[in-house]
Order: sequence, then C-alpha cells, then structure tokens
Amino acid sequence: MKINQIDSLAPEALKATGSDRALILCARARDLKETQDFENARQVLGEFWQDVGDRPKLDGLAANVQGEMLLLVGTLSGWLGSLRQTPGAQEIAKDLISESSTVFEELGLTEKVAEARVELGICYWRSGALDEARITFDDALLRLGDLQSEQRLRAILNKALVEQVSSRPYEALRLLSESEPLFAASSNHRLKGKFHGEYGILLKNIGASGHSEEYLDRALMQFTAASIELEQSGQIRILAGVQNNLSLLFAQLERFEEAHEHLDRALSVVTKLNDKGSRAQFEDSRARVFLRQGRLEQAEKIASSAVKLVRVGDQQSLLAAALTTHAVALARLQRTSEALAALNDAIGVAAQVGDPETEGIACLTVIEELASTVSASELRTYYSRAESVLSHTQNALIKARLGASARTVLNAETPASITPFEPATATADNSTLEEQVLRYEGELIKRALDTSDGSVTRAARLLGVTHQGLAFILNGRQKNLLSSRKPAKPRRRSIIRYH
Repeated sequence: MKINQIDSLAPEALKATGSDRALILCARARDLKETQDFENARQVLGEFWQDVGDRPKLDGLAANVQGEMLLLVGTLSGWLGSLRQTPGAQEIAKDLISESSTVFEELGLTEKVAEARVELGICYWRSGALDEARITFDDALLRLGDLQSEQRLRAILNKALVEQVSSRPYEALRLLSESEPLFAASSNHRLKGKFHGEYGILLKNIGASGHSEEYLDRALMQFTAASIELEQSGQIRILAGVQNNLSLLFAQLERFEEAHEHLDRALSVVTKLNDKGSRAQFEDSRARVFLRQGRLEQAEKIASSAVKLVRVGDQQSLLAAALTTHAVALARLQRTSEALAALNDAIGVAAQVGDPETEGIACLTVIEELASTVSASELRTYYSRAESVLSHTQNALIKARLGASARTVLNAETPASITPFEPATATADNSTLEEQVLRYEGELIKRALDTSDGSVTRAARLLGVTHQGLAFILNGRQKNLLSSRKPAKPRRRSIIRYH
C-alpha cells in the first residue's frame, strides 16, 4: 500500500517554498531511494516531477537545487526504468544525470560531480556499456583525488563489479581487497552490505573457475556478513540479491534443495516489490539451477519466462545472458534451430552494447552445445569471434572453455581419414612409425596454422599446447612449416631504464 510521504514531513517543511521546499523534498526522496523505495521517492517529488520521461520543473530554483533535482530525478528514472523494464529509461536517466554534473561542475562542487559520475556509470552498466562504465567510475575517482568520501567507496565498489563482469576477476579482487579497510571504517550499513555481497559473488566465481573450496567457503562468509549489514539497514531488495547468489553457490555445491529455498525467498521479495528486472535475473538463476540438475523441461520453461520479462527493457546484458541460458535448455532438448537462433540473438545484443564476456560466452555455447549441427567453417567463425572478444579474460573457467572449444573446432575441421596411425598422406612405402607420426603432426600443425591465419599463438591454443612449445617444434622438426606462420614480431626495448 502506498503511503503519502508528503504528510510525514515536518510542519515547517510543508510551509517552505521555492528552493527551500525543493531541497527538503529532495532530502526526503533521497532517504527513500537509499532504502530502495523508488516509487514512494517518486511520489515525494510529485510537484516537481511526475514520472520517467518527464522533465523536472526547475524554474525559480537556485542553481545548486536545480543540480540536486536533476541528479535525483535522473537516478530515480534509471532505477524505475530497470524495475519496470521501461524502454529508453536509461538514456533518459543518463541525459538528466549528465546535465546535473554540468551544473555541479560550474558551481565547483567536486563531491557532487563525483556522485553524478557514479550514478552515470551505473546507468552505463545497466545498459551493458561496460567500457563506458569503467571510464566513468575512474573519472569519479580521479576527481575526488585524496578526498575521503562515501562516493569514493561507491565508485570503487561499482568499478569492481564492472571488472568482474568484464572477465577481469583478479583486478576486481585487487580493488576489493585493497579497499576493505575503507569499508570496514564506514558507518554506512547499506554500503558495507553491498561490499560484502559483491565480494562474495567474486569469490564464488573464482572458486567455481578454479574448483577451490577455500574460495567457496570465503564466499559463504561474505554473503553471511552481507546479510547482517543489509538487515540492519533494511535493504530488503539488495538482500534478495544476496539470497539469489547464495542459491547459485549452493547449486555449485550440488545442494539443490537449499539452492531452491534461497531462490524462493529472493523471488518472493522482488515479486512483492514488482521488480521485473530482478525477477527476470532470479528466474534466469532458477533455470541455471534446473540445468545443473538435468531438469531440462523446467529449465526451458523458466528461462523462456525470464527472456520475455527482460526483452522489453533496457538491460541488454541481462537479456543476452537470459537468451544464452534459454538456448542451452533448448539445445539439450534437441530443439537445435531454436537454440541457434537464440544464441545468435544473444551475440548480437551483447555486441551492440559492448559486453564482450556475454558475447564471447554465447559464441562458446554454440560450439559446446551445437557442434554436431553447425558446419566446421561456421564453428571456426564462432570460435574466432569468442577468442577475439575474450582475449584479455582473467577468468580461468572461460580460458578452459576457450581451449576445449578450440579442440572441438580443430576436430571438426580434421578429415576423418587423419588418425595417429593412418595419416592422410601415408603411402604404401616402407616408412617407419616415427616418420608417419611426424607427418601426422605436420598435418595437424599445418591445419591449425591455416585456421589461425598463420598466428602461432592461436594455433597453439587450437592444439592445446603453449606458444613456446609450438614455436620450438616449428624451429626444430617441422621447419618446412615456417612459411605457414606469420613472421614473429620483434619486441621493442623499453624506453624506461631500470637502476
């Protein structure tokens, strides 16, 4: 039930006019925003702003109050657009927040400029524009300099999130580890809860990629700490996100009953809040748990629901991820044409918004799930695209998937007649086994180099060996293949002298 937030203001606030009244209403709306009560925050600003897509009334307000109103309306537009999955909401939010940043910059309000940059970066992240988000958070940190501020913590936390979803988990780990004392010293339970929650997600993902129980145990401790902090601050929406991540952690441990229990709690919260964006994300998590259990029909049904929920909004990275999950379920149900269409859709959506990890994972999923139904040349195209967009990944699990997919592509391109004991070039002569093996090795290396356009690095990955190992073979027993490789690039000497 909605409450009249205006009635809860002090009598002197109700008598205020102009800039004073606008500031009082902004302060009340900001408090509600911090507790994730975005609809009531919107209602509080009703006499200055109605809803997403409307411009706030700024006539007669002092410059600093105009900036505050623009920033708050922009931030609320981004959140409400995400909750409702409103098309175009993130662009509207970015325009308003950018305008507020300009106002604050003209007034010399450094900390408010940094706050606007953080909110702008969050909008970029929601849209999947990860490079722009990273640059914007860095700009906020640069502007703050050595100033100790809550905005510094927010910028660090959100940048770590971007690094994590950009397949740079160890950079994210460095950021969170170095900033842990800053968050520990903070009295803001909401920020501390978000810190522990993001730290837990990061440790869970690193543990999954390296199969390390130590990381998973640490992740569980961080999620527990996050729950305590968020309960103290009344952040039930963010707490639901922690429940979702606990579900995925228990699914990794194959404790599926507990995984579903945590998802039930998370979905109960966001359904009551009518948060369509989070609901779609949590339903995608449910589908992934079902996939791990082998419950394919249920996975396909819930994944399809998640795609429908998120398709109408602006959260394109979430859409691409949901499409990929749905495609896996379709592929395993032998609905291969539908699966390939969904994966191509995911690749296009992720590429459009600049989300390389989601784009690359969708390409790898084609190879992993549909290799038997896609031609060898098409597999090579998907692999080349995945390798290109994931070239800087720090994620061990993704690196392993790249290697496995490379071998799948190479096997698909190798004629069936080529076997270790029956080379395609074998003749009826009296060649020794050693000579036949050497010819077979040459056939494989030649094919890998051709597939990789002469790149030794890419050919080595296809063959499952190191760059150094393949170079040694080429310079040794397979010198006749040197013409098939690209010329080695000489390394430039550093211009920096070390003493």
